Amino acid sequence: MRTIVFFDLPNIYSNDKRSYLRFRKFLITEGFIMLQESVYSKMILNSCQSKYLMDRIRKNAPKKGLIQVLTITEKQYAQIEYIIGNTNTKIINSEDRLVVL
Repeated sequence: MRTIVFFDLPNIYSNDKRSYLRFRKFLITEGFIMLQESVYSKMILNSCQSKYLMDRIRKNAPKKGLIQVLTITEKQYAQIEYIIGNTNTKIINSEDRLVVL
């Protein structure tokens, strides 16, 4: 499964910019990778882990702006069509990185 986070946060004032950077850093430390600017993706094992991740995102979300989260299966994610540009084939964005304990 994949969890994809879309966000549009204000960053005009220094306080808002600090909140934006803090949220972005949170996503990166949680293991999300950037697909596009303000669109991050993370592989997860199951819906239970998805619920836990959603709680953590809610807890670390800034008070202003828009944050949307979408959870899809790997099969659905694999059907992404690239109109312009190329797919990122680094191991960091594949199932090879997934470690099951």
